[in-house]
Amino acid sequence: MSAICYYNDLRDDPEVIDPPQVEHAVDIIEHGHVNDPVQNALKPNQLGTSSVRDLLECPVCLNAMYPPIHQCSNGHTLCSGCKPRVHNRCPTCRHELGNIRCLALEKVAASLELPCKYQSYGCVGIYPYYSKLKHESQCVFRPYNCPYAGSECTVVGDIPYLVAHLKDGHKVDMHNGSTFNHRYVKSNPHEVENATWMLTVFSCYGQYFCLHFEAFQLGMAPVYIAFLRFMGDDDEAKNYSYSLEVGGNGRKMTWQGVPRSIRDSHRKVRDSFDGLIIQRNMALFFSGGDRKELKLRVTGKIWKEQ
Repeated sequence: MSAICYYNDLRDDPEVIDPPQVEHAVDIIEHGHVNDPVQNALKPNQLGTSSVRDLLECPVCLNAMYPPIHQCSNGHTLCSGCKPRVHNRCPTCRHELGNIRCLALEKVAASLELPCKYQSYGCVGIYPYYSKLKHESQCVFRPYNCPYAGSECTVVGDIPYLVAHLKDGHKVDMHNGSTFNHRYVKSNPHEVENATWMLTVFSCYGQYFCLHFEAFQLGMAPVYIAFLRFMGDDDEAKNYSYSLEVGGNGRKMTWQGVPRSIRDSHRKVRDSFDGLIIQRNMALFFSGGDRKELKLRVTGKIWKEQ
């Protein structure tokens, strides 16, 4: 049996535990004086040239500047967020900044229309300069964070890229099908209070879903939680439902819900208790034997709502 890593939130080094065992799966298959560009300001609704956009870049943080835009007596500009950081000295010429606001450059910015920064991901929209930030915060083409739980992965990308990343970079279990039957095994479960098991990715209905299983403290009570996340946006996730079931010794617990989008982190989903929660004592009861080893079978299915 191959070994699989889970990660204890209270420790730096991962421990190795037995993986979830698949018992059955049914397939359903340039900076200068601001006066120069202002005299040659763009006409409204015209796409800004790179030189104008360069003037709208803060020389300190290199981000785009938004009102209030500050300038020194020589016309060098910087954003309001960086002004306190330079101790009232222009970062370009070292003259005193004072409280001069560059209204001309702000007006130039208001005349610009720019493409979304997620253009390479498929967004074809052109937006007014001062509306662009709001759009980008909600753009449906903005990349997703890696859904891997157990370490803080900083990889971002679209869904096909993340699926390949999970498979090749994190070596997660990949399965085709909408039903599953897993066993989560851990010896000495009383020693583990905060842990994350390797996630499993399911492909069905032309979509991808991530199954999570974690141990954490709910108040003072040690519990386990299982939940599903959808690799896509929330609007799409609402088209699907899933059920989870655990049991043993003639008893069982069931959960039915809607998978959460991976726009929500696994920690956010866990801390909202949106999944099947099993107290540790109950999980060990379901495991049978002397209750000193976790052997919890989690079965479930995913379906598309009509």
